[in-house]
Amino acid sequence: MSPDFFAQVPPLTLHDALAEVLGAATSGLLTYRYEDAVRLAGHSCPIVAGAWLLARHGLASLYPEGPAERGDIRVELRGSEEAGTVGVVGCVLGLITGAAGAGGFKGLAGRQVRRGLLAYGVDLPGEVRMTRRDTGAAVLLDYRPDAVPPAPEVPALMARVVGGVADAEERRRFAQLWQDRVRRILLEHGDDPDLVVVRG
Repeated sequence: MSPDFFAQVPPLTLHDALAEVLGAATSGLLTYRYEDAVRLAGHSCPIVAGAWLLARHGLASLYPEGPAERGDIRVELRGSEEAGTVGVVGCVLGLITGAAGAGGFKGLAGRQVRRGLLAYGVDLPGEVRMTRRDTGAAVLLDYRPDAVPPAPEVPALMARVVGGVADAEERRRFAQLWQDRVRRILLEHGDDPDLVVVRG
């Protein structure tokens, strides 16, 4: 059973022309929830939460007038796919925006192409750049999770959990504190400019 706060995170609704053409969604509108990102990653953590916020802020900046156009957004990441948690961030951004790497959908008669819209290791002045393919408008984004630090006892508990020596109460307490930080990131600090830096 998921933590209750997952359902409190505002969802993201985008228009997807491919989904509309193929009848996968009424009017082409697709709604994503934080829990979808959790299912994709297999876990909920400050990085998954950060990727969600990067998507939310990036889409709001690029499409202030209405739903973003899923599948028509280029996503570039400064880090390599194998570096640290960069690949996790890219996967979540790809889920939401429809951008895909070399294995993505190749399109219908040259339209609704998703392949080649997600790139890693790009020389950027920010962590992520999202670009509208129709207008060329772009936004640079940085995520700074240190703006919402963990509870003081988390490092010691994490060492015991990862080391396989934590008892049941320590494991429960660690998981509770871990998810409380995620909750604070998403619900209390989601609009904090020190957490997600937007330059567009």
